[in-house]
Amino acid sequence: MRLESGTLIQTRALLFDMDGTLIDSTAVVELLWGRFCDEHDVPVGDLLAFAHGRPTRQTLAAFLPTSSDQEREAIALELDQRELDTLDGIVEIPGARTLLGSLAVPWAVVTSAPRELAVRRMGAAGLPLPEVLVPADEIEHGKPDPSGYLRAAARLGVDIADCVVLEDAEPGVRAGLAAGARVVVVGTLDRPGLDRVTDLTSLDLRPV
Repeated sequence: MRLESGTLIQTRALLFDMDGTLIDSTAVVELLWGRFCDEHDVPVGDLLAFAHGRPTRQTLAAFLPTSSDQEREAIALELDQRELDTLDGIVEIPGARTLLGSLAVPWAVVTSAPRELAVRRMGAAGLPLPEVLVPADEIEHGKPDPSGYLRAAARLGVDIADCVVLEDAEPGVRAGLAAGARVVVVGTLDRPGLDRVTDLTSLDLRPV
């Protein structure tokens, strides 16, 4: 169900995805993955559909299955560096800065990006860093595994059942639901049974 702007959502804590939920990195992601696809003869449409919301190394394992672990890791490190060096075009999702500046509940970011990239992208978009950041390089299993969201809730000292997860991609939605949180979709993902908002403009989030 699509929620109207200003709809009240009550929660004890908020757990945000980053790319596509707090920041718009679409231009950068499509540029860098497009270059990778040209270099490795991979269908760009198929890769982008799979990669959204997943860590880089999961994507490489899916699209370079005949490469060795060492070869994929070398490619992953090169992609990581390209992402760190490419920040032009990173902007906030509409309403993100205002929302984060007005929150009366604790919040965290759980992202499929590594820590250094998450910090740089949040800064490039003009957004504050969260009290708790759970990046992909600090957990064993990335989304759709729920461990990132479970860790974030534990570090905030809030039961996951009392948290709201905001996500834009299917792997993250599955992770939030598997963790036991309420999930609100941000963007255009059609997920029957879940509330959805177009962006973060005027979203009214208050403590229980």
